[in-house]
Amino acid sequence: MKKLRDTIEHYVLKTENHWKVLPIAKQRLLTKVFFGGYVLLTIIVIVNVFISTGQRRNTMSIHHIDGISKKTIERSSGHNDTVNSPAKE
Repeated sequence: MKKLRDTIEHYVLKTENHWKVLPIAKQRLLTKVFFGGYVLLTIIVIVNVFISTGQRRNTMSIHHIDGISKKTIERSSGHNDTVNSPAKE
């Protein structure tokens, strides 16, 4: 785990140093591009949610849960679920 943590920390430091070396104008441009992409993705998701929930045929049916499987569980008569233990009096 320590090796993995050190590897991740080294990668983060290397990336941070690379970011600091970039000129301020390039940093601002990249920040605006990333933020614009985030806003565009958010708008697409919101529009998709409105379109999918706005359809009239979009219904949710609720049914009783039958169980894990449709097969009935058959128990052999050789196995007993109860434990016989001596009662203390």
